[in-house]
Amino acid sequence: MSAPVLSVRDLTIRGHLDTGTRTLIDAVSLDLGKDEILGLVGESGSGKSLFCRSLVRLLPSSLLRIEGGSVLLEGRDLTKVSDAEMLAVRGSEIGMIFQNPTSHLDPVMRIGDQIAEGIRYHHGLNARGARAAATEILSQVGFPDPARQYDSYPHEFSGGMRQRAMIGVALSCNPKILIADEPTTALDVTIQAQILKLLMEIRDKRGLSIILITHDLGIVAQTCDRIAVLRGGKLLEEGPKRAILSKPQHPYTTNLINSHPSMPDSAPVEVIKASGVTKPLLEVDDLNVCFKVGGSLFKGSGKSVSAVSGVSLRVMPGETVGIVGESGSGKSTLARAVLGLAPISSGHVTFDGIDIAQQKASGLAKLRHETAMVFQDPYNALNPRLTIGSMLGEVLKVHGKIAAADIPARIGELLDLVGLEREFANRKPRSMSGGQCQRAGIARALAVDPKLIIADECVVALDVTIQAQIIDLFRELKEKMKLTLIFIAHDLAIVRNLCERVVVMYQGEIVEEGSSEEVFARPKHAYTAALIAAIPDIDPDKPLLRAGMRHDEPQSTPLQPAKCMP
Repeated sequence: MSAPVLSVRDLTIRGHLDTGTRTLIDAVSLDLGKDEILGLVGESGSGKSLFCRSLVRLLPSSLLRIEGGSVLLEGRDLTKVSDAEMLAVRGSEIGMIFQNPTSHLDPVMRIGDQIAEGIRYHHGLNARGARAAATEILSQVGFPDPARQYDSYPHEFSGGMRQRAMIGVALSCNPKILIADEPTTALDVTIQAQILKLLMEIRDKRGLSIILITHDLGIVAQTCDRIAVLRGGKLLEEGPKRAILSKPQHPYTTNLINSHPSMPDSAPVEVIKASGVTKPLLEVDDLNVCFKVGGSLFKGSGKSVSAVSGVSLRVMPGETVGIVGESGSGKSTLARAVLGLAPISSGHVTFDGIDIAQQKASGLAKLRHETAMVFQDPYNALNPRLTIGSMLGEVLKVHGKIAAADIPARIGELLDLVGLEREFANRKPRSMSGGQCQRAGIARALAVDPKLIIADECVVALDVTIQAQIIDLFRELKEKMKLTLIFIAHDLAIVRNLCERVVVMYQGEIVEEGSSEEVFARPKHAYTAALIAAIPDIDPDKPLLRAGMRHDEPQSTPLQPAKCMP
């Protein structure tokens, strides 16, 4: 590596809390070379984001302090410069993009103005010059009509386009270093590939040095030059990516590598067929779900948009079916319609022999007692005021399937099933990790004693090692309790590891369906092939492919009024 642009030596950060002093970053030393992409990997809580925030002295609390070491930017120690000098460094020399662009873009400020603001502050351009420069940046980060989209607001764009705008804001001051903090975690796999490709192209064009924070080794394998592994605030190992991935020195790194659901390493899923059972547990026939958009009190009801269009599906007892597709493809709407949580415009949903549309009262009652759902966000899905035991007890009491005197024992059994210690019955969600909260959410679903569980993107917010644990848990529960599982995801590698059959949705329709082995080995639809090609693989020699179909433009779902008619 050439002379480093940034050199961090023995950086130490401590938190001075009521319970005492705690070391959060423990004497970490790292170098970042010119034009280099450094992957900073580790699970949530490992110190990745705190380390990078400390580089620009943006610690999240006044209780946290840099108490040792140095941060040398081309020879200047940023830990010792004045606040005024540091203000000039942020943006103009070190830029930062964040995981959730919605939280970091001003919702009442035009996208173009948010980019132009930094240009005017750091480069002193007038309004016309700043607008022209901002429009050029919008073009560089992939906006198809930058002159028009300059005046649009964040809510008018998809998640992928908002992340492009966030990158544009970070690039507006022409920084030497770009820190990207989990920039693709919340994005679909094809949009993720586009954003990663964009970062690499910008690096090549501008000569940027990039620190890419992630918990996914598949991403760093295909984008980064070097990898640094953090855990508990300590640097465990760092080096060229091929050396780290082929011969990891630390067991923790080995565990991260083994937890990654790479497509080539995915063994074929064993199909377990229930003997003698020919009747589906769930039947969906020509299902259409439409929503009204536009209109007002004085101008009528507006138009209808089709979220699910002509979907037919059969799920057999004991089967695990994966439903995949990008955001907006209709996966979650289909799930909500199946559970009676979204209105059905036309078609039929039959659960265990009862047509929900024809026998609404008895059908919904059966659904409430024999189906359950596990949600995407493990924290927001749990009541923060209730202990886990109280939450489970409430579900057991409402469903009335066991005697009140047996509820405490059943709570213990449910915690055992999901791999939580029984003392978690007395804990609240805020004192638990994301993986522990998701296990509690699965325990709540099991409390219903369901025949069918629908898991809606239930691992997307979790670290890769925790994802692997939750997938293994679902596999164990399915075999132990003879569950039928519908697993909704946009990550095909995870679905390949868990599901016997896969259904691919695109713009409200099923475009491909079949056994996991067949679909992944020989995809018939171009959209399925694009999804598979966009999965970051842990093999560093496999190129990062841009998906062949672009869906992140700020466009609404096509109107399909014919199928939306009552």
